[in-house]
Order: sequence, then structure tokens, then C-alpha cells
Amino acid sequence: MTIVSEPISMDHVDIHSDSFGNDSLLRAGLKLNHLRMIVAIEDSGQISAAAEVLNISQPAASRMLSEMESITKTQLYERVARGVVLTTFGAALARRARKILLELREASREIGELKSGKGGSVFIGAVTAPAMSLVVPAINRVRKAYPGIEINIQVETSNVLARELLAARHDFIISRIPDDLNPRLFEVTEIGIERACLIVRSRHPLLKKKKISSLTDIKDYDWVFQPPGTLLRRTIEDIFLSRGVALPENIVNTSSLLLTCAIVCGTDAIAPVATDVAQFLSSQSARASDVRMLPIDFDINVKPYSLITARERALPPSARLLYDIILEESLKQAG
Repeated sequence: MTIVSEPISMDHVDIHSDSFGNDSLLRAGLKLNHLRMIVAIEDSGQISAAAEVLNISQPAASRMLSEMESITKTQLYERVARGVVLTTFGAALARRARKILLELREASREIGELKSGKGGSVFIGAVTAPAMSLVVPAINRVRKAYPGIEINIQVETSNVLARELLAARHDFIISRIPDDLNPRLFEVTEIGIERACLIVRSRHPLLKKKKISSLTDIKDYDWVFQPPGTLLRRTIEDIFLSRGVALPENIVNTSSLLLTCAIVCGTDAIAPVATDVAQFLSSQSARASDVRMLPIDFDINVKPYSLITARERALPPSARLLYDIILEESLKQAG
């Protein structure tokens, strides 16, 4: 079955609007690269970083911003200590620009699918636990029923995924909304709680004791954590602090699950991971089967995760199909 992405209606995006002056922005000289620049400035907060995204020099980027302010007849950004921030006018233009660029990406996607005869492409992001427990079975169902669909998955932290969604690099994500982003930018359907555990190697000294480990038993070992500020890392730190136990001192920070497993399997280090991931690793016949779940006398329950889309952005048919199947999987597992 061939599924073709349906373009999102642009009735609400008036690219001929005179709201910034008497002449339309297009007739005044606004170009696509201007739109890319204002979006890049909003994403990065740095003229140099925005210039790198557009593959131009920093002076050229500054000239482009000056052109945009001349075209719109208003100040679009302000310089601050560590870069630039958009004004209210700049933020409004960036919001519309992002929608227009998304429409062009969808048009390119649809034309490519029509040319190739494929059933459509879906771009999603997920944190690790639901990627294992929900996305994998959903993909199996989709591929059997609609083998022409191409699915692209990024497994990352919520901080990264939410920003990728706003940048229109994903159709939807399974994640959480970071504390520093405006929740009004998203449509959210909560679908599950991530439970985590601690993993060690099969010959770890704590496993030989054949008793449930407490925080005081494990605090002096080496640890492998996700980078500071990530949700699982904060959850573990809060557990230590709430029980008055000193935080571990010997820490390796990495977002790589593969590197985490390599360190755990080769040392006496302890690492927190999603329970779904630990169960998968410890059941395999490969080298990763050296991983074991450490019995502990406390629960590690991470903040619930949700199916998240960008507000006012319709899902293409192929993405809607996978979204609905993942939602069905979550309800089935919850039941």
C-alpha cells in the first residue's frame, strides 16, 4: 500500500502579510535564506552558529540580518552577553518562517515519494525505554501491513528531541517536555512511566553477596551516568539526596548506551538504565549478556513520557499511522 504525505494547510500562513509594513515581505525582497537565518538564530542564539548552519561567513550572516530588518522595518534581534535573542517581532517572524520551511520540506518529501513509489517516510524521536517497548513492536506491525513505509528513528534525551521536533526534524517524539521550553508549543498525550534499574556485570562483587543492595552499599563504586541535567541522572541524584546519602564521586558521563555497557562489562561500575533496556541486554547471547540487573531496596521511577507533536502542525498520513499504532501499543501494555 502506498501512503503519500498530505501537505499541511497553509491557509493560516499569509506570506504576503503587510503586518510588518506597507509592502508585502516578498515584494520587499524577503528570501528563503532570510527565513532559514531567522530560524537558525532562534535555535542557536549565536550569529556565528547560524552562519555555520547556512554555510556562510559571519559577516555575511550579519548583513543578512540587516537586510531582514530593512525589509520588515523593525528590530528583529538584540545583542546579549552570550549572543543574540529575538525581539517579539523576530520571534513572530521565526515562528512563521519555521512553518513555511516545514511546508517546503513536506513538499520535497511528497514529490520524492511520488517519484520513487515508496509508501511514505516517517521521522520520529524517542527516549530509550519507549523506543524499545513501544516503537519496535509498532514498527513490526507497520512493516507487515504497509511494507512501503520508510521509518527514521533518533534515540536521544528529551532535551535534544524536543528541540529537534520544534525544528521540524521529527513528525512526533516519545519523550518529555524539558523544563526550559514553553509547554504551549506542544500537543501532549501521556502514555507511560519509565521504570529504571541499576546494571552491573555478572561477576560483580555485590551480586556475590546475594542480598538486596542499599544506597550505602553502592555509593562508593564507580558509576556511569547520562550527562548532567538529563532526567534519569537527576532522578538518581534525587534518590541519593532524599535519603541523606552522599552522591557517588567516581563518575563517567556518557549518553552512549553501547559505551555504558562496555564500561559496566569490563569493570565493577554501576549504571542506571531503563528496565526495558536492562531486560533486553541481560537476555541476549552476545557479550552484552554479561549485564545483570542489580537487586536494590528502592524504586527508580522516572517522570512519565508522552507522545508529543508540535502544536498546529498536522501529521502526514504515514506518520499518523505509526502514531496511532504506538498509542494502541501503549494502551495494550498498560492493560
